[in-house]
Amino acid sequence: MTGEPGATGRLVLAATPMGDIGDASQRLRDALATADVVAAEDTRRTKSLAKALGIEIGGRVVSFYDHVETARIPALLDDIESGNTVLLVTDAGMPSVSDPGYRMVAACVERELPITCLPGPSAVTTALALSGLPVERFCFDGFPPRKSGQRREWLRALVAEPRACVFFEAPHRLADCLADAVEVLGPDRRAAVCRELTKTYEEIVRGTLAELAAWAVDGARGEITVVVEGAQPTTAEPADLVAEVETRVGEGVRLKDACAEIASTTGVSRKELYDAVLAARRSSED
Repeated sequence: MTGEPGATGRLVLAATPMGDIGDASQRLRDALATADVVAAEDTRRTKSLAKALGIEIGGRVVSFYDHVETARIPALLDDIESGNTVLLVTDAGMPSVSDPGYRMVAACVERELPITCLPGPSAVTTALALSGLPVERFCFDGFPPRKSGQRREWLRALVAEPRACVFFEAPHRLADCLADAVEVLGPDRRAAVCRELTKTYEEIVRGTLAELAAWAVDGARGEITVVVEGAQPTTAEPADLVAEVETRVGEGVRLKDACAEIASTTGVSRKELYDAVLAARRSSED
């Protein structure tokens, strides 16, 4: 239905199926048929979705992907302010969750325009439920950095993170990402790789990071979501790790690097560990 002058429409965010068409909600079906404007990450996929659902999109369909998102927002805001309903959908899952949508929502919030959401499929919560890990508390981190050095730095932030962490990864980077996770988080940390969720070839591989890294060497295809177990509370004290640091130093590793390496896998403070090594060395000299 077309808005009237002076009326205020609304933005509707809607989750779309990740694979199984049966996951489309009735509210999504109704919205596709009645919205004045459908802003779609991929217009062809959205039209194909509507066809599969036996629905005819009644409104105008416009593209709304990463590279045009910012340019499209002013016209869509004008549509809402003139009384139209703008439906925003992405290729799969929930808009704004590693997909376009956040900027549009923020712009509506700034103009105090109505926003609502039609809940539905999400790779994040689906993977958490299937992981077999404790996920009462979790954090979502989108996609890891692509370069190994930056990725390792990101992983170090998870060393002592007590919450489960869920993230997406490209299939061609999965093996390298898991190999880095083994080095930074340790081989025994449990995790799950969830592949092609809700699709024909759905696969959930559970195990330690070392086991998953070995499995991933052969390659994986499709959409990937990874869940990593939260860190267990550490009982290590810096003084208990001094001998391990000195062993690494004896192998030719610089003291600061050895402290950083061991701190990253035990969750102790790098500075406290470094200070404990120096204190032990002073004590041995007395």
